Amino acid sequence: MNTSAIIVMLLTLGTVTALMLYFFWRVMNTPPKPEPDSYLDNDDEPGRQEPLP
Repeated sequence: MNTSAIIVMLLTLGTVTALMLYFFWRVMNTPPKPEPDSYLDNDDEPGRQEPLP
């Protein structure tokens, strides 16, 4: 393997690794989306709503 092939291989490997680490960091630091407590809170029909105590 000649020198130019090794340089291209290392640059490609470094670029792919850097992108993988960047997107992994973004996924790990994304705040969770707020989700409703139950399906009853999202139901529009009043007959299905349970009265709150």
